[in-house]
Amino acid sequence: MDNEIQGRAAHIAAIREKAEAEMAAIGIDDAFISRLVETFYGRVLQHAELGPVFDARLSGRWPEHMAKMKSFWSSVAFRSGAYGGKPVQAHLGVANMTPELFPKWLSLFSQTLDDVAPTPEAKVWFMATAERIAKSLTLSLFYNPALDDPTKKTE
Repeated sequence: MDNEIQGRAAHIAAIREKAEAEMAAIGIDDAFISRLVETFYGRVLQHAELGPVFDARLSGRWPEHMAKMKSFWSSVAFRSGAYGGKPVQAHLGVANMTPELFPKWLSLFSQTLDDVAPTPEAKVWFMATAERIAKSLTLSLFYNPALDDPTKKTE
């Protein structure tokens, strides 16, 4: 059993080391992630449609949210396991959140990466990851099986 635990720990360490090397090769470090999160959410607050939705949910809790988002992106990029939140549950019941906001979120994220990403590869990596996250959240929060099954549609 100890060998299995040690083997698992070594495997996890190898995954993290590989991720850190891959991120370093495209210019990603914790300082960049912090800058990305700060810049992006500053822009979210100024956005006519996204700002009110985010601020209504996070009013008075922005510092905690920023720390959580930095931990989240660091965990994803470096495979660190540092983030232990539940994104789907955190987004359930957010007032005025609609599926149509996700493309706007992605567009703003892309624009932010245009301005702050250290390399084109960094932008590609972060956008691909953000697109997967947006798709997953959209499906988790708004999926309706009736839309895929014509026999269940009510018109």
